[in-house]
Amino acid sequence: MTESLKGLGLPSAEDCIVVSIDQQKLWHIRGQDCETYVVSTARAGRGCVEDSHQTPDGLHQVAEKIGHGAFPGMVFKARQSTGKLASEWATPEDNLITSRILWLEGLEPGHNQGVAADGKVVDTRRRFVYIHGTNQAAKLGQPNSHGCVLLSDTDVIRLFDLVPVGTRVLIRD
Repeated sequence: MTESLKGLGLPSAEDCIVVSIDQQKLWHIRGQDCETYVVSTARAGRGCVEDSHQTPDGLHQVAEKIGHGAFPGMVFKARQSTGKLASEWATPEDNLITSRILWLEGLEPGHNQGVAADGKVVDTRRRFVYIHGTNQAAKLGQPNSHGCVLLSDTDVIRLFDLVPVGTRVLIRD
């Protein structure tokens, strides 16, 4: 498994995450174990530029974990619990941030961190790109986000409980 991770550009680690934009899947690799999850990435495809509504590719890490102990389906706005579950939300057609947030930080200066050579902001963390739960689990497996990586509430809670801050995340085609 260690050689496979190096081949992906990931350091050997106890935990790492690989997200495939093409396959709409996420793999959590923990030691010799690997779990697969169905996700949704951006409807607008892959890209790192601010306001593009695209999912940023490249190497990232989990910078912050938000929502520990929140009820499944709890809706978050600006990384704060609203106190309402998605089932209570006035406009259920909205693609909501639910249950847990793994806030991503790019690790490649000029690509998904900071500013690109052309002066465009490409900073994943400043773009507020997360791995998070969604109230639209029926649409998982197809692009449906505004740049984030969406999981079912059950899956994001499981992943949240397993991975520490600092876990490397590779997002690729």
